[in-house]
Amino acid sequence: MAARKRASTESSAQPKPNETAARTKPQEPTLAEPPIAPPKSGLILKLVLFFSVPYFYLLFYHYKIEPELRKSILINAGLSLAGFFVTVKMIPVASRYVLRRNLFGYDINKKGTPQGTVKVPESLGIVVGIVFLVLGILFQYFNFTADSNWLVEYNAALASICFMVLLGFVDDVLDVPWRVKLVLPSIAALPLLMAYAGHTTIVIPKPLVLYTGLEVLDLGWIYKLYMGLLAVFCTNSINIHAGLNGLEVGQTVVIAAAVLIHNIMQIGASADSEYKMAHAFSIYLIQPLLATSLGLLSYNWYPSSAFVGDTYTYFAGMTMAVAGILGHFSETLLIFFAPQVLNFLLSVPQLAGIVPCPRHRLPRFDPETGLLTGTKDGTVVNLFLRRFGRMTEKSLCISLLVFQAMACCFCFLLRYFLAGWYK
Repeated sequence: MAARKRASTESSAQPKPNETAARTKPQEPTLAEPPIAPPKSGLILKLVLFFSVPYFYLLFYHYKIEPELRKSILINAGLSLAGFFVTVKMIPVASRYVLRRNLFGYDINKKGTPQGTVKVPESLGIVVGIVFLVLGILFQYFNFTADSNWLVEYNAALASICFMVLLGFVDDVLDVPWRVKLVLPSIAALPLLMAYAGHTTIVIPKPLVLYTGLEVLDLGWIYKLYMGLLAVFCTNSINIHAGLNGLEVGQTVVIAAAVLIHNIMQIGASADSEYKMAHAFSIYLIQPLLATSLGLLSYNWYPSSAFVGDTYTYFAGMTMAVAGILGHFSETLLIFFAPQVLNFLLSVPQLAGIVPCPRHRLPRFDPETGLLTGTKDGTVVNLFLRRFGRMTEKSLCISLLVFQAMACCFCFLLRYFLAGWYK
């Protein structure tokens, strides 16, 4: 999704640092809208081959994973593949409906060019969210029994994600103030927090055991507070690290792929059945997220023919937060989110009102050259442009996604070198 420009009648609305908000609502709805551009299948095929080779190598050859567990993962992967095709098929259908309801935007980063006058359907993250939830519900038939210990938490996770999809779509339609956005994930996380029956302990790093005298510390209610704050961070961090075609979905795809590889590595290296199940639980959520996101990316990649809306950013952030919480790897997840953490830290002065905050913290677009120039706003997008010079929107997005992938690789290296010494 790219930045979207709001109608002049809404120009007096309260500013907010959210590059993913702005729709233009004309006086008269368009009765016949042209179809959106076809999906970019070649790009998706390359991404699938790039991510699936190491993943399935680890699943089938590198680690000896129990046949039953591998079967469950493959069933989930099969459902996820079906979800990909359904998403690709349904997005053009949904786009016609949202255009009829005047849910569209103009791409600010193409203003002054013919592409900048095209109506781009918005809030199509609702398609991904619905397909994901249907897949999650269907998967219960193949994997969970009525007396399964994980069934309650699994349904609570789906309830939280469903709640977040609903609140995200409400935000797209009503355009709630950005301060309210901080509260929405807290509300959506309530089903998970109330149903959570796992441990509330943390393992003390080995270098600190000598000073604390403890190897394990029970945090009690503080741990659940931490879970809620993690959900708030993940949802909003993706929401504000945005403003370019393909950036929101692209960063989700990269992080999701890293999470899947991490889960397989942890399952293969552990002999604890409960620990394996926790990471398998994460896989059951992340595989459908990755597949449906790839379907959306085929339309959202530059030049975007569909905007994802806050519906998608909230949904994707909540899904990864839930996977990290129930998979018990929240520390690793935060390292995967290193670019988002950096973007948040750069944004703090504007979020706190210390520095003036414009409605759209976006780079400046030059229609004559097609290049973006960084502004003084505190975002990683502008930081890259200030450091590395002017770029096209596509080149900038690719650079940011490479940076995201490097952060994930750094996390794997960090875990490798600290294994056995830190914890």
